[in-house]
Amino acid sequence: MKKIVFTLVALTFFLVSCKKNSDKKENSEAETAQIESQKAAEPFFKLSLAQWSFNRAIRGGEMSPFDFAKKAKELDFEGIEYVSQLYTKEIEKVGMDSVVSRMKSESEKYGVTNVLIMIDREGDLAAEDEKDRDAAVENHKKWVDAAATLGCHSVRVNLFGTNDEATWLKTAPDGLKKLSDYAATKNISVIVENHGYLSSNAGLLMQVMNAVAMDNCGTLPDFGNFCLKREGGAQWDAKCVEEYDRYKGVEEMMPKAFAVSAKSHEFNAEGNETATDYVKMMKIVKDAGYNGFVGVEYEGQTLAEEAGIIATRDLLLKVAKEL
Repeated sequence: MKKIVFTLVALTFFLVSCKKNSDKKENSEAETAQIESQKAAEPFFKLSLAQWSFNRAIRGGEMSPFDFAKKAKELDFEGIEYVSQLYTKEIEKVGMDSVVSRMKSESEKYGVTNVLIMIDREGDLAAEDEKDRDAAVENHKKWVDAAATLGCHSVRVNLFGTNDEATWLKTAPDGLKKLSDYAATKNISVIVENHGYLSSNAGLLMQVMNAVAMDNCGTLPDFGNFCLKREGGAQWDAKCVEEYDRYKGVEEMMPKAFAVSAKSHEFNAEGNETATDYVKMMKIVKDAGYNGFVGVEYEGQTLAEEAGIIATRDLLLKVAKEL
């Protein structure tokens, strides 16, 4: 009798254990499926906001550049990309150190990641005269220091120089390497944007990258800055008369990309950018294995700045689901 009771107890215990294990397995499988579903719904990249998207409001005095982190957080951006020239007035008033300190405190207050600083108006790193290039390198150093203080991974620079290819292919690597050498001591990368003149010729720009050949020197592909020539030889604010193929350009630049700039101007009724096929462009970005920050940079005139930012953000998220 005792043997029969023991056997029944053991059998009951076995069946209950099997049921618990089965339930655990089912719960585990359900949890795994839920996690995989959540991952599938997430974009393959992180979203950042380029401060230039608010350039009209900031330059017009309607918005303080120090409100940038707050606005980015309100608009659901994880990272922010600063623009040096938008702090010129503040630097003149209180000095560089105070400005950088406040930039850092604001970013910490609102919990956003400092991604990079776009440096403008600090001299031409590709100037034909070496003295001018060296002066530009020195001018850029304070922003490299600022990027290190803020915890950014990069500074974005320009390589304008001359439109003579042979000369540019000599001068551009020189200034770029000198600044990259300094930036390496601060654990900062120097990245070049296609931003007009020969820097918008991605094939030539990649020759410069190969000539510099440094781990902390790379590119910032911008979807909409591939104009090679404008009417009257103007650098900005004139009709583009010759443009490098933007899809080819981004594809060429992606192997050395440390960041990506999703430039936008105008949108149609379906919410698509009218000049750039975002599905095609973001597929190029994804196929390159890139999963870092993609920065929203709205420069349109039809929508207000905040509305244009939202339209660009939402388009990127929609495209991410399609890909």
